Amino acid sequence: MSFEDIEAIKRVKYNYCNGIDKCDLELLASILTPDVEIDYVGGTYRYKVSGRDNFLGAVKGSFNPEFVSCHSVHMPFIDLTGPNSATGRWRLLDYAMNLAQDNLVTIGAAEYHDTYEKGEDGKWRIKSSGYERIYERVFKEPDPALTHYFLGGGHTDKTAEFAGAKPFT
Repeated sequence: MSFEDIEAIKRVKYNYCNGIDKCDLELLASILTPDVEIDYVGGTYRYKVSGRDNFLGAVKGSFNPEFVSCHSVHMPFIDLTGPNSATGRWRLLDYAMNLAQDNLVTIGAAEYHDTYEKGEDGKWRIKSSGYERIYERVFKEPDPALTHYFLGGGHTDKTAEFAGAKPFT
């Protein structure tokens, strides 16, 4: 496997995390195969879906202004299984708070097992993704004290002097 392939696959997975947390459906669509298979097993749920359009619909319904999340992946093990196919294992650390469900928080770690496919356009995409939790903690946060969260529109105090500030512009 070339260094370029490894780096391209890493970017696909990092973009996946960004796409989920920002509910960027266009970005997610660009990095998933049309027939993607998803199977995530947590302590309190199993999320299983087939097909990019079905997955994007579910993301759109779940990641909204009443939801705060951060997904971070580490420790990639990427193996080329053919000229246009690869597998990957990743460690996930994540945080999610559902404001619409009394600030229900889920934090934990999991291990992703993914497959990737290189398209005719030379771009790598996720063909399947699944994980099983290493640990999961679910609880209600009585006072989230959020000052900023992306899907909620950024700074919660829109009158603050720095509310519209963008770094390095």
